[in-house]
Amino acid sequence: MSETRILVVDDEKEIADLIEIYLVSDGYKVLKANNAEEGLAVLEKEEVHLVLLDIMMPGMNGLEMCKKIRETNNIPIIMLSAKSTDLDKILGLGTGADDYVTKPFNPLELTARVKSQLRRYTQLNPNSSVHSTGKNEITIKGLTINKDNHKVMVDGEEIKLTPIEFDILFLLASNPGRVFSTDEIFENVWNEKVYEANNTVMVHIRRLRGKMKEDTRQNKIITTVWGVGYKIEK
Repeated sequence: MSETRILVVDDEKEIADLIEIYLVSDGYKVLKANNAEEGLAVLEKEEVHLVLLDIMMPGMNGLEMCKKIRETNNIPIIMLSAKSTDLDKILGLGTGADDYVTKPFNPLELTARVKSQLRRYTQLNPNSSVHSTGKNEITIKGLTINKDNHKVMVDGEEIKLTPIEFDILFLLASNPGRVFSTDEIFENVWNEKVYEANNTVMVHIRRLRGKMKEDTRQNKIITTVWGVGYKIEK
């Protein structure tokens, strides 16, 4: 099995070096870039499995780089930022990031989040050697979602989802008619307890709906139950 390669993009050398120490000790190969342009060049030349991306950088910032990555690549992206407000998190997740970690951070927590995102990506990547057994294809309301090959079709058109988006959609489609609160979705998909209110799930649902062109569909796939949560009806 090839080594797992993580790209760290941060203009603060001390932080990048600290992250490298912890990731290397866990067996990962670390590539580093001082700015977004350098990071994008690395992605063009190297196989990368996850990106740790600082938001505040000179020149192209992390938000812009994240958008660029998402044009062609669905690898997990974890944003790093000294800004901790809900609006900052919404902006970060809204550009396509899978997770958001606030500086200063506990390196052990960061490595745990890296492992979680890589586990999800490996399980859902069609090139992975890990496959589920049994029936893992669901067809409902013009949506076909296959867990074995991470393929999603909406009205006959394939759409590309990040691992987090796929997990949310599969959770809802696997339980037709059941309403999931945002906290329940978070705990099922991220496998973490919710300790404070946040908009993470809502941002990912918004991105999902955009990719599925829900605004132009008369028969919506994901239904909002106001004040409760989200569901997919049969």
